[in-house]
Amino acid sequence: MRHNEYLFGIHAARQVFDYDTTRIIELWLQQGREAEFASYATEATTQGIPVHVVPKKTLDKLAEQGNHQGIVLRCKALPIQDENSLAELLATLQVPPFLLVLDGVQDPHNLGACLRTADAAGVHALIVPKDRACGLSPTVFKVACGAAEKLPVIQVTNLARTLKFLKEQGVWLVGTTGETEQDLYSVKLTGALAIVMGTEGTGLRRLTQEACDSLVRIPMFGTVESLNVSVATGICLYEAVRQRV
Repeated sequence: MRHNEYLFGIHAARQVFDYDTTRIIELWLQQGREAEFASYATEATTQGIPVHVVPKKTLDKLAEQGNHQGIVLRCKALPIQDENSLAELLATLQVPPFLLVLDGVQDPHNLGACLRTADAAGVHALIVPKDRACGLSPTVFKVACGAAEKLPVIQVTNLARTLKFLKEQGVWLVGTTGETEQDLYSVKLTGALAIVMGTEGTGLRRLTQEACDSLVRIPMFGTVESLNVSVATGICLYEAVRQRV
C-alpha cells in the first residue's frame, strides 16, 4: 500500500495545488528560484504546509534524477481504485461509458501521455493491470500534466476477468493489433465502448485479444511497422471522439 509519493514538475505541482491541497505534506523549492515559485510558497505557508528551499542536488535526489523544474512535493498517495471502483463508476454514469484499457504498458512516459490524452478525449476511466505494468510513478504524474489527479485509474488484478465484466455490462471492447485486416476507420466506436491497447513492442496478449469483441489496425502507409503506444492511443481515442460528438 502506498502512503506517500513524491510529485515533481511545474504542471504536476499546479494541478495538486488547484485540485486538492490537503494531499500536500511538504513542499521543496530550488535555491535561487524562490521568486519564480513565490505563489506556491505563499499558498503552502498559509495552509500550514512546510516549505523547504534547498540546493538543486537535493531536488535531483528527491525526484530520482527526473526533470523536477525546481519544485517537488511530498503528498499523500491517491487511493488505489480497483474492480469495485469500476463497478461503482459504471453504475453512476449517465452517459454510455467511454473507457481506455492498457494491457501492460511498461514505460511511465507512455502511461503519462496516455493519461493526458485520455483526459482530453473525455474518457471516463483508465484500466490497467496491477502486475506487469507501470504504476502511478512521479514521472507518470509529471507527463500526465494533471490528468492523473482527475481521471480515475483503475488497477485490476485480473484483466481478462475485468474485460468479461465489462462485456456483461454491455461495453463493446475494441482491441488494436496489426494482425487484422479491419482498420480503425471502418468500425463503429459509439455507445458503451472500451478501447484496448497493447504493450510496447508485443501488443495485446493472446487472452486479451480473445476477450475483445472486435480487433482493428491503424492503417500504415510508410516504412515503419508500428507506432508508439501513446501515439496510437491518441489516434484511436480521437477517432472515437469524432464519431461520438
